[in-house]
Amino acid sequence: MITNIRIRAFRAVDDPLTCLKFIEGHRRVLSIYGIENITTNTDAWMYNPSIFVIVVETIDQSKLYGGARVQVADGIHPLPIEEATGKMDPKIYDVVKYYSQFGAAELSGLWNSKEVAGFGIGSLFPSRVAVAIAEQIGIKVMFSLCSPTTVRFKSWIGGREMDMIGNKGTFYYPKIDLVATALFTEDIIALPDAHPREREKIMFLRENLEHVGEEKSPFKGLMVHIHYSLKIASANPNEFKLKIDWPVNAEY
Repeated sequence: MITNIRIRAFRAVDDPLTCLKFIEGHRRVLSIYGIENITTNTDAWMYNPSIFVIVVETIDQSKLYGGARVQVADGIHPLPIEEATGKMDPKIYDVVKYYSQFGAAELSGLWNSKEVAGFGIGSLFPSRVAVAIAEQIGIKVMFSLCSPTTVRFKSWIGGREMDMIGNKGTFYYPKIDLVATALFTEDIIALPDAHPREREKIMFLRENLEHVGEEKSPFKGLMVHIHYSLKIASANPNEFKLKIDWPVNAEY
């Protein structure tokens, strides 16, 4: 039984070897469900300096159990949500462009191996960490394209449906028989709409980037010892505030 893990955050270009482990593990999980056409199911993202990676791994960092990516809108590389839904509803491009002036990013690529299913390792814990590192990388707005399973976790951190796109925020993706919901959290710094429990945990992580904590898994009810290593040495909170040449008074 796995009860002792490390959760680590880093910029993708700073640790290519771990990125390769991430890609291998994520592809393995996608193939189990017969999903091959996820827009970010490539290795191109590991060379993108606007992507930050969260991994759940063994203490000695030899094996990954799961992870997630945070891709910041940099005005150059489209976010995964733009690549996934843009052909179905081009309005997503304007929405991302508008919010990029405040610092915007997308949480994507969440996965976990079957051996840790139900621990929250592939969904809840990485989602918390993604929000906790927001100040370091200078983002205020977080997008995500969620499966029916993970929608509830995003609502815990104050996410709401992007009803300005798609069918009130929903799309058939990545397959015609699967529904994905586009969500965003408008203020991941203050988290005014987050569940009080989640807000407290995230604020604690933000103030204690390097510590060992104990968390209860959301489904199995087991206690998990987590070694958090969330300080990103190359992070610059002023790096991704973009100037836009498009109506800044637009609201969504």
